[in-house]
Amino acid sequence: MIRFLQKDSRLVKIIFAFIIVIAVVTMVITLVPGIFYDDATTGDTYATVHGGGLLGRFSGSSTVITMPQVQQVAERMLQEQHLPDMVLPYLIPRAGEALIQREVLVQEADRLGLQLSDADLRSALQTGPFAPALFPNGQFIGDDRYADFVENYYHVSVQDFESQIKKELEIDRLESMVTGGATVSDQEVRAAYIQQATKIKFDYAVLNADDIRKQINPTDAELQTFFKQNASRYQNADPEMRKISYFQIAADQLPGGAPRLSDAEVQSYYQQHLADYQVPEEVTVRHILIAVPAGADAKTDQAAKQKAEALLKQIRSGADFAELAKKNSDDPGSKDSGGELGPIQRGVTVPPFESAAFALQPGQVSDVVKTQFGYHIIKVEAKQTAHTKPLDEVKQAIVATLTRQAESRQEEAYARQLASEASKTGLAKTAEAHRLQMVQTDYLPQNGQVPGLADGSKLLSAAFTAQPGAAPQAVSAGDGWAVFQVQSSQPAHTPTFEEYKAHLLDDFREQQLPQLLARKTSELADKARAENSLAQAAKELGAELKTSDLLGRNAQAPDIGDLASAAPGIFDLKPGEIGKPIDTARSGIVVKIDQVQQPDAQEVARNLEQTRSQLISDRREQMFSVFVGDLTRSYEQRGRIHMNPHPQSTAPSQPS
Repeated sequence: MIRFLQKDSRLVKIIFAFIIVIAVVTMVITLVPGIFYDDATTGDTYATVHGGGLLGRFSGSSTVITMPQVQQVAERMLQEQHLPDMVLPYLIPRAGEALIQREVLVQEADRLGLQLSDADLRSALQTGPFAPALFPNGQFIGDDRYADFVENYYHVSVQDFESQIKKELEIDRLESMVTGGATVSDQEVRAAYIQQATKIKFDYAVLNADDIRKQINPTDAELQTFFKQNASRYQNADPEMRKISYFQIAADQLPGGAPRLSDAEVQSYYQQHLADYQVPEEVTVRHILIAVPAGADAKTDQAAKQKAEALLKQIRSGADFAELAKKNSDDPGSKDSGGELGPIQRGVTVPPFESAAFALQPGQVSDVVKTQFGYHIIKVEAKQTAHTKPLDEVKQAIVATLTRQAESRQEEAYARQLASEASKTGLAKTAEAHRLQMVQTDYLPQNGQVPGLADGSKLLSAAFTAQPGAAPQAVSAGDGWAVFQVQSSQPAHTPTFEEYKAHLLDDFREQQLPQLLARKTSELADKARAENSLAQAAKELGAELKTSDLLGRNAQAPDIGDLASAAPGIFDLKPGEIGKPIDTARSGIVVKIDQVQQPDAQEVARNLEQTRSQLISDRREQMFSVFVGDLTRSYEQRGRIHMNPHPQSTAPSQPS
């Protein structure tokens, strides 16, 4: 090599210069993250995850995560957690982080050579959770039905579906490799089970927040000081007010009476709304679930499968399905009713369960079906084919809908006619001429209640944009229409101390309550310890004394709530010990332990393996979580994750 460099060759100089340039470029890319990206980046890109290699971002293995992908995941989170739509923007960062971490894991799995071949994929589909749907009785359903299955359930192409499945299985392989060494000792397992199975019974004294609030009685001087100190809070505390006159029009006051409908109108409405009268295919089922915990080993899985097969054999021999479900099913929501789930439609249950259930006829029982929850035995009680309800069945509802729509149109037209008349002759004379009752309100705020109206929100909204004395207007009033006119207004203003004294007392009490409740609860705990009697201390301080049942860590106790979150420390106390004050915001509580019940050695032994499986599963989850965090930070530090500072959001997609 040295001799080569010593040669006076132009080629050598060119090669050497090229090597230097490559080294410099590599250093710049590595040490200056984001150098080729700036704040002007636009488009629907949310983030880019770059692959490794000598040239980093130029290696061709970068993956773009788009804003529509992020939003789709965020919307799925919203639906699964039953959150209101307003929360969606706050879920976007979480969804984006999840997709970035997923891509980082896929790239790491690729780097470690954990990719799946087509044969691996087919084996996974044939033996995994998709097997009952794609390989019933071990036979492939065929390419056409496979494509239909993917399109109907996942709304993607087969190629995209298989690509995503490969990525998920790659990540599973990576997780298994990272967490494969997770173990727990017998001592840890026993200690964990004893902790989770221990129950306690206790006496507890309750100081009610409402009672404490009544004890806060400030003087006028204290309230005046509070009023002055919070002057900005009470600026314009009395809102703008409006005094309004109005009369209401109901359907039975319409000239000409109720509208009449023709058969042709009913028929036309039915034809235009056929989609509303579609009855989907559904089956009424019972099932028996033999659960398999997440992350369970092969031995546990096999034991569950054997139990399910033994139960199926009993059913085939004439045993009562419902009785077996009551005694053996691990589904707490259905076991007490003999496994009854009621009617289910397509898209409600996981695909393997659905595929098996809809393939059966009434009275038939499935083979053992594997899902992510464990092993199921399914019995179909009844089956309904998809159909359209006939006109005769829905005619009455259509007539009611069309009648209400026609009445609403007539009400609106009549109300606008009367508003026009009132602008000429006056509101009172118009009401009198048509035998309608005119109402004059007191001064009302914009968020107030209009007396006599089912829904006065639109009237108030319009009234606060109109000038006093302006021409009368017609507005919808919930169960009819109203014609109104603003008579006068009062501007928003800061109330005097005397005007707002009652409100000040409530505000003062709310401000002082937390400190007083905490002080009273601490006093109760100290007195109970000093007198070695919770009952006596409760009596002296006016607390209510109660006694709990035997409760575990995850139990709910009246006035306390969830023990695991509100009062976890009480499980460390011994009989006779008094705990620290508990503040639930609604009450202050002091506990004295009466009884501690721990599981005996036989119970511990019976639950040892199940507890071990759960502990190992939890430990693996923790290990992998740490691994994912460290790996993602490593990518960030090396500039392999680039966030678009201005991603273009998209309109919310419709749930499929």
